[in-house]
Amino acid sequence: MSLCEFKPGLEGIPAAESSISCVDGQLGILEYRGIRIEELAEKSTFLETSYLLIWGKLPTTQELAEFEHEVRYHRRIKYRIRDMMKCFPESGHPMDALQASAAALGLFYSRRDLDNPVYIRDAVVRLLATIPTMVAAFQLMRKGNDPVRPRDDLDYSANFLYMLSEKEPDPLSARILDICLTLHAEHTMNASTFSARVTASTLTDPYAVVASAVGTLGGPLHGGANEEVIGMLEEIGSIENVRPYIEDRLQRKAKIMGFGHRVYKVKDPRATILQNLAEQLFEKFGHDKYYDLALEMEQVVAEKLGHKGIYPNVDFYSGLVYRKLGIPTDLFTPVFAIARVAGWLAHWKEQLAENRIFRPSQVYSGLHKELYVPIEQR
Repeated sequence: MSLCEFKPGLEGIPAAESSISCVDGQLGILEYRGIRIEELAEKSTFLETSYLLIWGKLPTTQELAEFEHEVRYHRRIKYRIRDMMKCFPESGHPMDALQASAAALGLFYSRRDLDNPVYIRDAVVRLLATIPTMVAAFQLMRKGNDPVRPRDDLDYSANFLYMLSEKEPDPLSARILDICLTLHAEHTMNASTFSARVTASTLTDPYAVVASAVGTLGGPLHGGANEEVIGMLEEIGSIENVRPYIEDRLQRKAKIMGFGHRVYKVKDPRATILQNLAEQLFEKFGHDKYYDLALEMEQVVAEKLGHKGIYPNVDFYSGLVYRKLGIPTDLFTPVFAIARVAGWLAHWKEQLAENRIFRPSQVYSGLHKELYVPIEQR
């Protein structure tokens, strides 16, 4: 491979052929299995969307009911995993706790029967069902409290909010979280999905696949960006400081969190939906002053950088939504992971269908024909 072919970060280089999702970055279009994200956000649920992503079609009424039933009754985690989580340091980040817990889950289901559709379905159900329980359990245990048992009578998103607070959530809050999960469920060959596919290509178990993807998602340039957005808004503090803050960042050529995307050159369609969800929450539960700062930031950045195709991405407004739902800031990325498990599993299943282990080449930039120097001569 010549130097001119090297692309840092593999930018623009296809790593797989996939029928799961599609992005048109110029027009701001995102589709899951050919269905626009706006339509799924309005009409579907997270579990129905997960079924669509993983099995490639919308379920019938009976198929969806059976799938929801299986997920609902597999939410509890092994007591040994719960006991292990109690030993995690309280200061640890929830993403690290989730990665360790997801990997540990594989110890209980380590048999790799990847040609067996029953094994694949069981793994899908188990991971979709238990990841939210693990996130909520660590949140309570790091405060010294016992985890809240999941409730079988609550749907997927309502149950997660219940496990965080032991209070049954308002229906609007539960529905908005469900839409958020749908929006975050899948997004083509992003870093964590690529990590999942690379791990899957070795034919390891799906728990290791998800654990590797969780580790990748935890970085601030990927899933951790919405945490950084809230920190940025807190640092700015007032509308009067927005323009000076942005101008200072531009002068120093520093990144402005929540803006710009590797693919989208217009406003991320998920950001538009999330902005609407935030306004619904504010209308019912009270305004958030940081939303005013966010609107001003969007306007100033569009003025300064719109000609470069830099607009809000999915992370810019998602943190404001989660914040209003009462989700702690350092749980924003684990909530992202709860959603993205669906996409990771869809890619895991697709990778298994026509697998070839990933083994990319490299551009070597080191030395040649160097001689070994004895230690006494160095």
